[in-house]
Amino acid sequence: MNRNGYSLQRLCGHRTRAGDTSRGEDKRNTAVLPEFQKKQQSFNQPRMLQNEMHCPIQIDKKGVDIINIKGIEDIGYIQHESMILNTFPTEQDAKKPHGLYLQDGQRHVDYVLVYQYKKANRKGVSTRHRGSMGSHQQEPEPDPPLQPSDFPEDDKRMRRDEFELNLLESGLELESDEETKAYGLGFVKIHAPWHVLCREAEFLKIKMPTKRVYEVKQKTGILSKLSNIGYKMTSPLRPKVEEDDATFKNLSYPFSRERKHLFDLSDKDSFFSSTTRSTIVYEILKRTTCSKAKYSMGITSLIASGVYAAAYPLHDGHYSGDPTEQNDRKLLYKEWARYGMFYKFQPLDLVRKYFGEKIAFYFAWLGVYTQLLIPASTVGIIVFLYGCATVDQNIPSMEMCDERTNITMCPLCDKTCSYWKLSTTCAIARASHLFDNPATVFYSIFMALWAAMFMEHWKRCQMRLIYKWDLTGFEEDEERLKDHPRPEYEAKVLSKVLKKELQKKEERLSEGVEEHPNKWKNRVWSAMAGVKLTEKEKLTWRDRTPAYITNIVAVLFMIGLTFAIVFGVIMYRISVAAVIAVSPDPYAKANVRVIITATAVIINLVVILILDEVYGAIARWLTVIEIPKTDKNFEEKLIFKAFLLKFVNAYTPIFYVAFFKGRFAGRPGKYTYIFPHMRMEECAPGGCLMELCIQLSIIMLGKQLIQNNIFEIGIPKMKKLIRYLKAKRAAKLETDKNSKIPQQYEIDYNLEPFAGLTPEYMEMIIQFGFVTLFVASFPLAPLFALLNNVIEIRLDAKKFTSELRRPDATKAKDIGIWYDILRGIGKLAVIINAFVISFTSGFIPRLVFMYLYSPDNTLHGFTNNTLSYFNVSHLEPGSEPLEPMALGHKVEICRYIDYREPPWSSQAYDLSKAFWSVLAARLAFVIIFQNLVMFMSDFVDWMIPDIPKEISERMSKEKSLLVDHFLKEEQTKLHIVEVLSSQEKERTEENIDENPKENDEEPVANCTDGADSSRSQLINSGPEVI
Repeated sequence: MNRNGYSLQRLCGHRTRAGDTSRGEDKRNTAVLPEFQKKQQSFNQPRMLQNEMHCPIQIDKKGVDIINIKGIEDIGYIQHESMILNTFPTEQDAKKPHGLYLQDGQRHVDYVLVYQYKKANRKGVSTRHRGSMGSHQQEPEPDPPLQPSDFPEDDKRMRRDEFELNLLESGLELESDEETKAYGLGFVKIHAPWHVLCREAEFLKIKMPTKRVYEVKQKTGILSKLSNIGYKMTSPLRPKVEEDDATFKNLSYPFSRERKHLFDLSDKDSFFSSTTRSTIVYEILKRTTCSKAKYSMGITSLIASGVYAAAYPLHDGHYSGDPTEQNDRKLLYKEWARYGMFYKFQPLDLVRKYFGEKIAFYFAWLGVYTQLLIPASTVGIIVFLYGCATVDQNIPSMEMCDERTNITMCPLCDKTCSYWKLSTTCAIARASHLFDNPATVFYSIFMALWAAMFMEHWKRCQMRLIYKWDLTGFEEDEERLKDHPRPEYEAKVLSKVLKKELQKKEERLSEGVEEHPNKWKNRVWSAMAGVKLTEKEKLTWRDRTPAYITNIVAVLFMIGLTFAIVFGVIMYRISVAAVIAVSPDPYAKANVRVIITATAVIINLVVILILDEVYGAIARWLTVIEIPKTDKNFEEKLIFKAFLLKFVNAYTPIFYVAFFKGRFAGRPGKYTYIFPHMRMEECAPGGCLMELCIQLSIIMLGKQLIQNNIFEIGIPKMKKLIRYLKAKRAAKLETDKNSKIPQQYEIDYNLEPFAGLTPEYMEMIIQFGFVTLFVASFPLAPLFALLNNVIEIRLDAKKFTSELRRPDATKAKDIGIWYDILRGIGKLAVIINAFVISFTSGFIPRLVFMYLYSPDNTLHGFTNNTLSYFNVSHLEPGSEPLEPMALGHKVEICRYIDYREPPWSSQAYDLSKAFWSVLAARLAFVIIFQNLVMFMSDFVDWMIPDIPKEISERMSKEKSLLVDHFLKEEQTKLHIVEVLSSQEKERTEENIDENPKENDEEPVANCTDGADSSRSQLINSGPEVI
């Protein structure tokens, strides 16, 4: 075939098939042609290359070439199966079951490689392989002459040839298809035969269930009855999927070909699941070398260099359609991915079976987090309702709303703002009590303990899943050994090696030492010929210094950009306040704070959403130029940078309102100015907690709604529509002759590639920060997070089952670095809530007033106590109000929020004794609250064991049962050996003079029969309860 023309000749020797003299003569003549003419002839005269490994045999005269692997001896196994490598006639498409199997309809497609190529014509005939299009043999049409612009494509074809030949040598079976509806795309379908699966499963130490079954100890007594009652009550909440038997469990053991008798191999087709099969193939693809690629290792290098366009495992079929054709994907979509299933538990075992442990752990963690939001939301609603019920009995808000007090406040800005009455803030004062009440302190302590309980509960659930999914022996160190260097890392190492070689060559030339003309070329090719340069040469800190400097500068610049945007929003607030002050609209003047806060928060929200996408792309670019060695290192560095930037982006406006607004505003007559006539903002008389609540609620809700509806639903659907339109337009270029039903691998190629779990985790981690960090200011945050997550689970499930290509199944024993981030946020939440309660809310000033200044230990007079006096004649020249008679009378004394001495005092406008009393109480509260909650959290952590007792006992029992089983097996072997030797010795002594040979054979045969019978009992025995 044309695909295997000139490139494979240099890789393996060839021989002429009997009865094909003309082709043999062509090859002999081609062997003496110059290189360019060889390429030209290979394009103009397509043929199948014969060699010692490949022997084409025509079957039924249908243009199908069967290529027999002559024999690959691999660790005691010889490959006897055949594989097909050809483009198949269109008439046979009806025999393909949705593209999930190879042409014979028996061998399952475990993996698919996709590449792009240029078609020479529009007749639907591939230039990669020429096969007959009918039932009779036809002469292949010659390809057009090779043009200079085709050489890059020709080079990619050479690399694909070598890579696929290496895959064949590893034992995989390939089938190529270019006659598809996808214009300009070729597909290579890969099947892993049984002996390859066994070999790789042993190499990867994949745990498989054995025939040995043990009974799981069940709860007894009252616990058993309660468990049964709970099981019956929750039966409507469980999805209708097959559940594992909770009474019995198979012992699991790493697969070994020497211990095949341990495993139930009665059905080899289903022994290895589709997820395990694709994982094995992907491991082979990663470590298979290609010397003609830019880099030295694996499929990732070839995709990075454009040799292949994509590589992915197939979905099990369509997620909708004929209900009689059931598959795991359709079952997941029906029982898990639909929004109508929001009230049901997740089928985690099926998710793990279909997508692998890493994705299953994400959904398990998200489910646990969502379930534990229910008690947090319930308590938050109770706290909010408590505020609603006591708002009419709140003395400070009643005093602010009482117009009889006639408290005149100082202007909020210079010149344009005039004096105003405190009673105009009545609505804000009453609303503040909904979130700023004594129950808020209790709720902050509760949420700190809730965060600790959540982490401990997740660790216990995680251990249950580890035991259930047979991950007890899985260690990160073993997984790290399988991590291959990334293509970019290998490319950098290769360029470093070549640079050193070039420098050495220049040094030799400068010294007058002549080098053989081909020596330099040989060195370059030896460096590229599949050699693991990363084991001999590594990137040092000197090589990465420019990337490190770039990372530091870029991160600092982006953090500074975030601060600058927040500062710009502050300027907007100050400017709008001045504009509304001179507005004739009385409604705007009355609600100036609400208008400014709402519009500023919306601006912050839009900026946060835009910068989230920008920072995510920049974080990935910074990680790429840093050139981490492995995918694990790349993921950890990317997560750290993205989380840092997105955390600063999301929380900087909230931190400003909570801890900085109004702290540095100064006092009347001595305000702090940002620019001339633009002074720092002040908090409302009721404090900044209400404004913080508005800020937090709008950012949290807006971020969740917009991200869910636009970024997670709208954009993927738009991309899918664009891909569909492109595919439809490209299909019109094809003739009706090539028009056929798209196969499963074509449908999957049009889906969105899986980009990792980082965006999903990041969204939830930021939400977890909203729920815990500032929960003292917004007790309803857990409720809105719960409502969002109920939709988020089904949204992500639908995306994974219907919108994305099937991800490569990845083993994992936990959620990785995200757990450490969650613990860090939980610890930080204690500190932040302590400062919010003590410095942002009015809780501490109210306590100080009640116990130090109130004559009757009530809050009567609290509002007057928090306001200081100012003589308007002491205003700075030029800052006086333009309308001093706006209230209808001349103002001589105005009030402002602060603890300062009155103007008639000898220390006028100095900080009063009450200020220092409140400050001391605030600091004391922070210390007591932080240490108390930390102690309680650690106590909860200590009280609750990470591993449930029953799981620990079951793990120990499994180990002891396996050890006992292997000991019995060894004792059986020793007993057989002793019986054989004793019988042989007895027979030899009795018949030593008659016919020793016959007598020797008989006992051996008898004993061998006994051994075989014992062995057969081990192999053929079904599941055994131990």
